[in-house]
Amino acid sequence: MIIEVREHISLGVPEKDAVLAVPTPERAPGTAFRPRRLTLRGTPVFELNLWCGTCPALFKKLNEPEAADLGLANERLTAGLDTIDEDVLRVYEAALPTSHYTAILLEVTPDLVVPGSPGDYFTHEQVITWGVDPVVGSPDDPGTPYYRTFETAVRKDAHLYEFIVPMVPPDWNDATRVSDYVTSDGLTPATAVAYSLLDVLQPAMDEGEDYYEHWALNHFLLDGHHKIEAAAATRRPIRLLSLLDERISIASPEEIRTMIEARSQPRRSRN
Repeated sequence: MIIEVREHISLGVPEKDAVLAVPTPERAPGTAFRPRRLTLRGTPVFELNLWCGTCPALFKKLNEPEAADLGLANERLTAGLDTIDEDVLRVYEAALPTSHYTAILLEVTPDLVVPGSPGDYFTHEQVITWGVDPVVGSPDDPGTPYYRTFETAVRKDAHLYEFIVPMVPPDWNDATRVSDYVTSDGLTPATAVAYSLLDVLQPAMDEGEDYYEHWALNHFLLDGHHKIEAAAATRRPIRLLSLLDERISIASPEEIRTMIEARSQPRRSRN
């Protein structure tokens, strides 16, 4: 469920001063695409799919950061947001790279996914369209558990998949803090925060069993690792403030608006 959306908000600090960034080096003519990586405090944390838009979705763990949550605006987020809070946006502005953002306040019910399990996108939906990685002869492995929250049809030849990606694996979380959220009556309105990217991807050639556009909406957690794990454990909804980077997403402004319309529809699987 979408609670509120605010488009084209100017936020952030110069990339060199941002806590989180996805550096965008220029590609020299005739050369391959540079790696696309999400960095936290200057350390590459995730390898992302390439900029070309024809490569499969990816958030492959590269390193474990020293700290998961940024620890910003905690009291207000624990109390929960009913609307997009200007003060919370300005607090997170100091951590984000300069860009225009679409802020989306969502209510989600996360499902924890272990790579290779029956619910793993990378060994199921992705393989049906792209096949296995020809270099290693197996599906992509994100190298970390993650959460699936939503999917629906964008149109007949396009499908939206939504993921919450923790900066550290859930088994790093403090079990006592997770338990406190599990037993708390206030879990539902509690709010997590994520830096988000929408990547619209499709193979250059129709060589898979089911050829269509994959719209990957990836939420990289900045706050709420314990809250999200507790929500998944209890199958209770939690709110998520998504700060979608319009500049770094592999999606046009029109596609971002189309995603928001699709995200407002009922959940629907591809098959």
